[in-house]
Amino acid sequence: MVTTTKHSKMKMKKIGSITLVGAGPGDPDLITLKGVKALNSAEVVLYDALSNPQLLAYARDAEHIFVGKKPGVHRFKQEDINLLLVQKALSGKTVVRLKGGDPFIFGRGHEELEYAKCFNIETSIVPGISSCIAVPELQEVPLTRRGVSESFFVITATTKECAFSKDIAVAAQSTATVVILMGMKKLPFIVNEFLKNDEGNKPIMIVQNGSLENEKFVLGTIENIEEKVANEGLSSPAIIVIGEVVNLHPELKATAKAYCLSSSKGLSQ
Repeated sequence: MVTTTKHSKMKMKKIGSITLVGAGPGDPDLITLKGVKALNSAEVVLYDALSNPQLLAYARDAEHIFVGKKPGVHRFKQEDINLLLVQKALSGKTVVRLKGGDPFIFGRGHEELEYAKCFNIETSIVPGISSCIAVPELQEVPLTRRGVSESFFVITATTKECAFSKDIAVAAQSTATVVILMGMKKLPFIVNEFLKNDEGNKPIMIVQNGSLENEKFVLGTIENIEEKVANEGLSSPAIIVIGEVVNLHPELKATAKAYCLSSSKGLSQ
Protein backbone atom coordinates (compact mmCIF):
# COMPACT_ATOMS: atom_id res chain seq x y z
CA MET A 1 0.00 0.00 0.00
CA VAL A 2 1.32 3.43 -1.00
CA THR A 3 0.77 6.28 1.41
CA THR A 4 1.22 9.95 0.77
CA THR A 5 2.12 12.57 3.29
CA LYS A 6 0.68 16.02 3.59
CA HIS A 7 3.97 17.49 2.40
CA SER A 8 4.12 15.35 -0.72
CA LYS A 9 0.67 16.55 -1.76
CA MET A 10 1.70 20.19 -1.49
CA LYS A 11 2.84 21.81 -4.66
CA MET A 12 6.17 23.53 -4.72
CA LYS A 13 5.69 27.28 -4.60
CA LYS A 14 6.66 28.89 -7.89
CA ILE A 15 9.58 31.31 -7.80
CA GLY A 16 9.55 34.13 -10.29
CA SER A 17 12.44 35.81 -12.09
CA ILE A 18 14.23 39.15 -12.28
CA THR A 19 15.45 40.80 -15.48
CA LEU A 20 17.62 43.91 -15.43
CA VAL A 21 16.74 46.04 -18.45
CA GLY A 22 18.63 49.07 -19.69
CA ALA A 23 16.14 51.74 -20.75
CA GLY A 24 18.62 53.73 -22.85
CA PRO A 25 19.51 57.44 -22.66
CA GLY A 26 15.96 58.82 -22.54
CA ASP A 27 14.39 58.62 -25.99
CA PRO A 28 11.92 55.71 -25.68
CA ASP A 29 12.81 54.54 -29.19
CA LEU A 30 16.37 53.82 -28.05
CA ILE A 31 15.49 50.83 -25.89
CA THR A 32 16.54 47.49 -27.37
CA LEU A 33 14.08 45.02 -28.91
CA LYS A 34 15.03 42.50 -26.23
CA GLY A 35 14.20 45.11 -23.58
CA VAL A 36 10.75 45.60 -25.09
CA LYS A 37 10.16 41.83 -25.08
CA ALA A 38 11.11 41.66 -21.40
CA LEU A 39 8.64 44.44 -20.57
CA ASN A 40 5.92 42.69 -22.57
CA SER A 41 6.19 39.65 -20.32
CA ALA A 42 6.62 41.51 -17.03
CA GLU A 43 4.17 41.24 -14.15
CA VAL A 44 6.00 43.81 -12.03
CA VAL A 45 8.21 46.70 -13.20
CA LEU A 46 10.45 48.65 -10.83
CA TYR A 47 11.62 51.75 -12.67
CA ASP A 48 14.00 54.65 -12.07
CA ALA A 49 13.63 58.40 -12.60
CA LEU A 50 15.89 58.32 -15.67
CA SER A 51 13.94 55.59 -17.44
CA ASN A 52 11.32 57.13 -19.73
CA PRO A 53 7.84 56.44 -18.28
CA GLN A 54 6.52 55.96 -21.83
CA LEU A 55 8.26 52.58 -21.78
CA LEU A 56 5.75 51.38 -19.21
CA ALA A 57 3.24 51.16 -22.06
CA TYR A 58 5.04 47.95 -23.07
CA ALA A 59 3.95 46.49 -19.72
CA ARG A 60 0.40 47.83 -19.43
CA ASP A 61 -0.92 44.97 -17.31
CA ALA A 62 2.06 44.88 -14.95
CA GLU A 63 2.35 46.49 -11.53
CA HIS A 64 4.45 49.67 -11.89
CA ILE A 65 6.57 50.72 -8.91
CA PHE A 66 8.63 53.91 -9.00
CA VAL A 67 11.87 53.53 -7.03
CA GLY A 68 13.79 56.49 -8.43
CA LYS A 69 15.03 59.71 -6.92
CA LYS A 70 13.19 62.97 -7.52
CA PRO A 71 12.97 66.21 -5.51
CA GLY A 72 10.11 65.99 -3.01
CA VAL A 73 9.58 62.27 -3.63
CA HIS A 74 10.40 59.53 -1.12
CA ARG A 75 13.82 58.13 -1.91
CA PHE A 76 14.19 54.38 -1.76
CA LYS A 77 17.40 53.13 -0.22
CA GLN A 78 19.27 50.61 -2.33
CA GLU A 79 18.72 47.97 0.35
CA ASP A 80 14.95 48.55 0.12
CA ILE A 81 15.01 48.17 -3.67
CA ASN A 82 16.98 44.93 -3.39
CA LEU A 83 14.49 43.55 -0.87
CA LEU A 84 11.45 44.59 -2.91
CA LEU A 85 12.84 42.92 -6.05
CA VAL A 86 13.38 39.66 -4.16
CA GLN A 87 10.00 39.77 -2.43
CA LYS A 88 8.18 40.19 -5.73
CA ALA A 89 10.15 37.39 -7.38
CA LEU A 90 9.69 35.01 -4.43
CA SER A 91 5.95 35.61 -4.67
CA GLY A 92 6.10 34.09 -8.15
CA LYS A 93 6.19 37.28 -10.24
CA THR A 94 8.11 37.97 -13.42
CA VAL A 95 9.96 41.14 -12.44
CA VAL A 96 11.67 43.70 -14.65
CA ARG A 97 14.07 46.19 -13.11
CA LEU A 98 14.04 49.08 -15.61
CA LYS A 99 17.10 51.30 -15.27
CA GLY A 100 18.12 54.38 -17.21
CA GLY A 101 20.99 53.93 -19.64
CA ASP A 102 22.75 50.62 -19.00
CA PRO A 103 22.18 48.70 -15.74
CA PHE A 104 25.88 48.24 -15.02
CA ILE A 105 27.17 51.79 -15.69
CA PHE A 106 26.69 53.65 -12.41
CA GLY A 107 23.33 51.91 -12.12
CA ARG A 108 23.96 49.50 -9.24
CA GLY A 109 22.62 46.74 -11.42
CA HIS A 110 25.33 44.31 -10.41
CA GLU A 111 24.51 44.85 -6.72
CA GLU A 112 20.88 43.96 -7.40
CA LEU A 113 21.90 40.95 -9.47
CA GLU A 114 24.13 39.53 -6.75
CA TYR A 115 21.48 40.06 -4.07
CA ALA A 116 18.87 38.20 -6.11
CA LYS A 117 21.24 35.30 -6.70
CA CYS A 118 21.59 34.83 -2.95
CA PHE A 119 17.97 33.63 -3.01
CA ASN A 120 18.47 31.33 -6.03
CA ILE A 121 16.22 33.54 -8.13
CA GLU A 122 16.54 33.20 -11.90
CA THR A 123 18.12 36.39 -13.27
CA SER A 124 18.93 37.80 -16.69
CA ILE A 125 20.36 41.02 -18.12
CA VAL A 126 19.35 43.15 -21.09
CA PRO A 127 22.09 45.73 -21.75
CA GLY A 128 21.06 49.27 -22.58
CA ILE A 129 22.52 52.13 -24.60
CA SER A 130 24.44 54.22 -22.10
CA SER A 131 23.92 57.98 -22.13
CA CYS A 132 27.67 58.46 -21.77
CA ILE A 133 28.08 57.30 -25.38
CA ALA A 134 24.70 58.06 -26.93
CA VAL A 135 24.24 61.69 -25.86
CA PRO A 136 27.56 62.99 -27.27
CA GLU A 137 27.01 60.90 -30.41
CA LEU A 138 23.59 62.46 -31.00
CA GLN A 139 25.34 65.84 -30.83
CA GLU A 140 27.72 64.54 -33.55
CA VAL A 141 30.61 64.57 -31.08
CA PRO A 142 32.65 61.35 -31.19
CA LEU A 143 34.33 60.31 -27.97
CA THR A 144 37.24 58.98 -30.02
CA ARG A 145 38.48 60.30 -33.31
CA ARG A 146 41.61 59.48 -35.27
CA GLY A 147 44.20 62.20 -34.71
CA VAL A 148 42.12 63.87 -31.98
CA SER A 149 41.42 61.45 -29.12
CA GLU A 150 42.47 57.83 -28.75
CA SER A 151 40.54 57.00 -25.57
CA PHE A 152 37.96 58.26 -23.12
CA PHE A 153 37.14 58.30 -19.41
CA VAL A 154 33.63 57.79 -18.04
CA ILE A 155 33.41 59.11 -14.50
CA THR A 156 30.73 59.84 -11.92
CA ALA A 157 31.43 63.11 -10.13
CA THR A 158 30.19 61.90 -6.76
CA THR A 159 30.99 58.57 -5.14
CA LYS A 160 29.84 56.84 -1.96
CA GLU A 161 33.34 57.05 -0.50
CA CYS A 162 33.95 60.77 -1.04
CA ALA A 163 32.12 63.96 -1.96
CA PHE A 164 34.14 64.40 -5.15
CA SER A 165 35.65 61.69 -7.35
CA LYS A 166 39.44 61.62 -7.27
CA ASP A 167 39.41 60.11 -10.77
CA ILE A 168 38.56 63.50 -12.24
CA ALA A 169 41.94 64.84 -11.12
CA VAL A 170 43.61 61.94 -12.94
CA ALA A 171 41.50 62.43 -16.07
CA ALA A 172 42.28 66.16 -16.12
CA GLN A 173 45.95 65.32 -16.70
CA SER A 174 45.17 63.17 -19.73
CA THR A 175 44.64 63.93 -23.41
CA ALA A 176 41.68 61.54 -23.43
CA THR A 177 38.07 62.66 -23.78
CA VAL A 178 36.43 62.94 -20.35
CA VAL A 179 32.73 62.16 -19.89
CA ILE A 180 31.30 63.00 -16.48
CA LEU A 181 27.90 61.82 -15.27
CA MET A 182 25.99 63.28 -12.33
CA GLY A 183 28.39 66.21 -12.25
CA MET A 184 26.34 69.41 -12.46
CA LYS A 185 26.44 70.10 -8.72
CA LYS A 186 30.20 69.52 -8.82
CA LEU A 187 30.89 71.70 -11.87
CA PRO A 188 33.01 74.27 -9.92
CA PHE A 189 35.21 71.44 -8.60
CA ILE A 190 35.54 69.94 -12.08
CA VAL A 191 36.54 73.29 -13.55
CA ASN A 192 39.09 73.79 -10.79
CA GLU A 193 40.76 70.43 -11.48
CA PHE A 194 41.30 71.32 -15.13
CA LEU A 195 42.51 74.83 -14.31
CA LYS A 196 45.17 73.28 -12.07
CA ASN A 197 46.63 71.79 -15.26
CA ASP A 198 46.42 75.05 -17.24
CA GLU A 199 43.53 73.63 -19.28
CA GLY A 200 41.39 76.78 -19.26
CA ASN A 201 40.99 76.66 -23.05
CA LYS A 202 39.97 73.00 -23.09
CA PRO A 203 36.65 72.61 -25.00
CA ILE A 204 33.66 71.45 -22.99
CA MET A 205 30.07 70.53 -23.85
CA ILE A 206 27.19 70.04 -21.42
CA VAL A 207 23.95 68.42 -22.57
CA GLN A 208 20.81 68.41 -20.43
CA ASN A 209 18.00 65.89 -21.10
CA GLY A 210 20.02 64.31 -23.89
CA SER A 211 18.05 62.53 -26.67
CA LEU A 212 14.74 64.07 -25.51
CA GLU A 213 12.64 66.80 -27.13
CA ASN A 214 13.51 69.27 -24.33
CA GLU A 215 17.25 68.73 -24.78
CA LYS A 216 19.50 71.74 -24.17
CA PHE A 217 23.23 72.07 -24.62
CA VAL A 218 26.05 74.54 -24.09
CA LEU A 219 29.45 74.69 -25.77
CA GLY A 220 32.36 76.52 -24.22
CA THR A 221 35.73 76.24 -22.54
CA ILE A 222 36.72 75.33 -19.02
CA GLU A 223 37.20 79.04 -18.25
CA ASN A 224 33.74 80.21 -19.36
CA ILE A 225 31.50 77.16 -18.94
CA GLU A 226 30.11 78.10 -15.51
CA GLU A 227 28.96 81.48 -16.80
CA LYS A 228 27.39 79.92 -19.88
CA VAL A 229 25.58 77.27 -17.84
CA ALA A 230 24.18 79.98 -15.55
CA ASN A 231 23.05 82.09 -18.52
CA GLU A 232 21.29 79.16 -20.19
CA GLY A 233 19.84 77.77 -16.94
CA LEU A 234 21.14 74.24 -17.43
CA SER A 235 20.66 71.75 -14.60
CA SER A 236 20.50 68.01 -13.97
CA PRO A 237 20.21 65.49 -15.51
CA ALA A 238 23.11 66.40 -17.77
CA ILE A 239 26.24 64.93 -19.34
CA ILE A 240 29.56 66.78 -19.30
CA VAL A 241 32.02 66.13 -22.14
CA ILE A 242 35.52 67.60 -22.00
CA GLY A 243 38.17 67.31 -24.68
CA GLU A 244 39.30 68.32 -28.15
CA VAL A 245 36.54 66.22 -29.75
CA VAL A 246 34.04 68.88 -28.65
CA ASN A 247 35.51 71.10 -31.39
CA LEU A 248 33.95 68.67 -33.88
CA HIS A 249 30.45 69.78 -32.87
CA PRO A 250 28.58 71.15 -35.94
CA GLU A 251 28.01 74.54 -34.30
CA LEU A 252 31.72 75.18 -34.02
CA LYS A 253 31.74 76.22 -37.67
CA ALA A 254 35.35 77.30 -37.98
CA THR A 255 36.67 73.83 -37.18
CA ALA A 256 34.02 72.09 -39.25
CA LYS A 257 34.69 74.35 -42.26
CA ALA A 258 38.45 73.81 -42.03
CA TYR A 259 37.97 70.05 -42.00
CA CYS A 260 35.66 70.15 -45.02
CA LEU A 261 38.12 72.31 -46.98
CA SER A 262 41.03 69.96 -46.24
CA SER A 263 38.92 66.96 -47.27
CA SER A 264 37.81 68.57 -50.53
CA LYS A 265 41.43 68.99 -51.67
CA GLY A 266 41.72 65.24 -52.00
CA LEU A 267 38.74 65.14 -54.34
CA SER A 268 40.18 67.78 -56.64
CA GLN A 269 43.44 65.94 -57.11
